[in-house]
Amino acid sequence: MLKLESIIGLEVHLELNTKSKFFCNCPNQETDNPNLNICPICMGHPGVLPVLNKEVIIKALKLGLALDGEVAENCCFDRKNYFYPDLPKGYQISQYQLPLIKGGVVEFEDNSIERNVYPVKSCGAGSPTAKFNRVNLERIHLEEDTAKLFHQNESSLVDFNRAGVPLVEIVTNPEIKNAIHAKVFLEELQKIIRYLEISDADMEKGQLRCDANISIRPKGDKKLYPKTEIKNLNSFKAVERALSYEIIRQKELWDKGSPPKHQTTQGWDGRKTVEQRGKEEEKDYRYFPEPDLPPLDKNVFKEQGIDLEFLKKDLPELPIKKRERFIEEYGFGASEAGLLTETKKRAAYVEKVISELKAWLISLETVEGSEQEIWQNNRGKFIKLLLKWLINRLFVLEKNNQESGFKITPENFAEFIILMYEKKLADNLGQQVLEKMYVTEKDVDRVLKEYNFKTAEDKADLEEIIIKVIEDNPEIVEKIKNGKANVIKYLVGQVMKKTQGQAEPNTVQELLEKELK
Repeated sequence: MLKLESIIGLEVHLELNTKSKFFCNCPNQETDNPNLNICPICMGHPGVLPVLNKEVIIKALKLGLALDGEVAENCCFDRKNYFYPDLPKGYQISQYQLPLIKGGVVEFEDNSIERNVYPVKSCGAGSPTAKFNRVNLERIHLEEDTAKLFHQNESSLVDFNRAGVPLVEIVTNPEIKNAIHAKVFLEELQKIIRYLEISDADMEKGQLRCDANISIRPKGDKKLYPKTEIKNLNSFKAVERALSYEIIRQKELWDKGSPPKHQTTQGWDGRKTVEQRGKEEEKDYRYFPEPDLPPLDKNVFKEQGIDLEFLKKDLPELPIKKRERFIEEYGFGASEAGLLTETKKRAAYVEKVISELKAWLISLETVEGSEQEIWQNNRGKFIKLLLKWLINRLFVLEKNNQESGFKITPENFAEFIILMYEKKLADNLGQQVLEKMYVTEKDVDRVLKEYNFKTAEDKADLEEIIIKVIEDNPEIVEKIKNGKANVIKYLVGQVMKKTQGQAEPNTVQELLEKELK
């Protein structure tokens, strides 16, 4: 049987989070009121002129520079002509021959699928080696968004609020090998966009949309065969499922000896792809230069106060680099590092907590060595506690607040971790204390005082309870003295009951052993 392979290219449309639209002063914001944020310019009335939004250019340049693209020496806008009810002017202002950004690359870890592998990198001592993948970009260009159609039975309604919203289109080379590859690429791209803070890139809200072009060919063949474009995929799951379905459909056609002869456009109904129309070619759009907007070049950027060198230096640490650093610097595993750097705010919170812990540790008179040595010798215990209480406890409590900011400050959370590190709080008491800190937004000391929680430092009360437990269990005490050391666990359990679980078990056992000597 003929061995076949799939070739996939993606066209990703990203709405930028500018204050106003691309060519007018209408607000660029979500609203449930149709046709509210509109004016003669974004409605395409005769005689109006577009005015370029500087903020759009800056945000697009940030993306291009972050993805290692080449800023064009000269670029211009073009008219993409086609008729559709969601296009008020009958053409879309876009970029064709001279895009703002040429090339670029998106890199990401990829350990589960067929790869375009490039040099393997080490993820740090004790961590599994990660294989990296890369998808090369053809271009990143600017264009305006269209209006939005709502289909009801046999009629359609048009909401022009979205018309004129600034978009960047990210076009990949046709080198993605399969559906999972496409999905992982998009997930990493979304993280990068969010780190740059140029868009929320929410696929469910249409801020990030994807058209996927896919064709099948005999393995080893370099020719590109007629492709199918799957339009407006609005979730990572939809991208993966639609491409998986289309790969199977096209391979079956090849196996029957009737591969696709023409380019087509398909929709995705959640179960299968559905042919919509023949796929337009570039010549069908009758591109020509936009006469109402001047060309852009680096001199224009300077005149407008856009400093490319400053923009490049001001870029944040991108997700893949932050994950690598979390592994190497803090000793997190690869999966934990991915989770802790999922968002820029979450990663910043984690680093602030670690900074507080390091400062406390270094301030102790009982530890010796350089700051780096002190941290390296003790970080394992701290990281273990952080993973336990951050991922399994705090993130669960804060699941609805992480994007806007944690209710428990990093300073207060670090103080809580220090108490756990010093074994002054038992696990079950720690959970109660953390929940009260979350609800009240108070620091750990105030919570302990106001809710009468007992720490391991309250040894006077604890010692009284221990003496009482020993007096009430002479048979157990006798067994311990006769060499059955393990039965001390029974006494520990009795103390824990009397303290309502607030004592720290290891501390209780140490005090019991001391008392029984």
